Amino acid sequence: MNGFESFIGINPWTALFVLLNTLTIFFVGKKFLFGPVMKMITDRQKEIDDMYANADSAKADAEAMRDEYQRKLSDAQATSDRIVKEAMARGQAREEEILRKANADAAAIMDKASADIAQEKKKAINDAKNEISGLAMAIAGKVVERELNEADQAKLIDSFIDGLGDGV
Repeated sequence: MNGFESFIGINPWTALFVLLNTLTIFFVGKKFLFGPVMKMITDRQKEIDDMYANADSAKADAEAMRDEYQRKLSDAQATSDRIVKEAMARGQAREEEILRKANADAAAIMDKASADIAQEKKKAINDAKNEISGLAMAIAGKVVERELNEADQAKLIDSFIDGLGDGV
């Protein structure tokens, strides 16, 4: 084997020691280097996965909150629309009530004014009748130059007043 060794230049014992050293370095590296490095890589991967999961969860929460806020906003809008409509309806009803009351008050004032006018007209006619009857008595007394009895005087006054009432 001398020829083979000299041609290749490999000593089998050296090759065996190199192989054993390589295996020893591999197992020592695996125990003290690859294990901790792999643990660090898996821990880092787990941390990244957790961050992605948290980000997805936060995104889902944010979307749920956005949807809830949109719902609350639309509910608030609907409530405000309903309140405005109710207020307008109450305002319209109040307006109609005020107009009805004003019309009723105006009608009552007109009725009272008509009654007052009728009463004042009767009073004025009665005052005029009294004054005219006094004048008629004076005129009748001068025309007839005699004194009338109560019955004749009442007849004369009534006929005179009836004649005046038809003209009025």
